[in-house]
Amino acid sequence: MTAPGWPATLVDGPVVVRPPKLRDAVSWVDLRIRNEGWLAPWEATPPGPEPVGPWARRQTAGVFSQMTRRLRRQARQGSALPFMVAYRGRVVGQITVSTIVRGAANTGQVGYWIDQAVAGRGIMPTALALVVGHCFGPVGLHRVEANVRPENAASRRVVEKLGFRTEGMHLKYLAIDGAYRDHLIYAITTDDVPEGVVTRWRRTRAVPEVER
Repeated sequence: MTAPGWPATLVDGPVVVRPPKLRDAVSWVDLRIRNEGWLAPWEATPPGPEPVGPWARRQTAGVFSQMTRRLRRQARQGSALPFMVAYRGRVVGQITVSTIVRGAANTGQVGYWIDQAVAGRGIMPTALALVVGHCFGPVGLHRVEANVRPENAASRRVVEKLGFRTEGMHLKYLAIDGAYRDHLIYAITTDDVPEGVVTRWRRTRAVPEVER
C-alpha cells in the first residue's frame, strides 16, 4: 500500500520535480560541494559541543543513499514527500515535504534548496508551486508551512512569490552553525489559493518584476 499522491512526477515546461533515485548521488554530491558557501549558513546541524565535521564529509554518495532510503520509507508511510528538482534534464535542487500530520491538522512542512548557478530564474518557485499544488490535490493536505530564517532573503522570496503569508516567529527554533536560530513562520492553505498554486504562480510570473 502506498501513501496518497505518492510516487509522483510533476512537470512545468523545463522544470521537473520527481522522486529521488540512488543514481542521483553523483549529481547531488557535486551540487552540494560546489554550493557550500551558498547552502552551509542555512543548514540545520546537531546541537552541542561535538563538531559535525567538514562540509565535504557530510556530502557523500553514502550520505545521499542513506537519506534517500530513509525518505523513501517515510514517503511510503505517508509522513514525507521527497523530490529532486531538475531543470532542462539536470538535477539542480531538492524539495522535501516533511512532518506530514493527518487528522484534524492535515498539514506538512516544506524545505528546499537550489544550485546558486541557476537561482533567480524562477525554477524553485515553479518547483515549489508544483509540489504545494500536489499536496493540496492528490495528497489531500489543507496547509503547508515553511520555516525560514529572517536573514535568508533568497528563500523568503521564494515563498512570498507563491503567496505564503507570515504568521509569526519560532524563537530559537533550529540549531544552525552552533546556535539555535529564530525562524519566520510562513504558511499557505487551500483556502488561500482556490484557483490553485500553480495557476496563481503562472499568473504572477507573467507580470514583469517592476510591476509587482
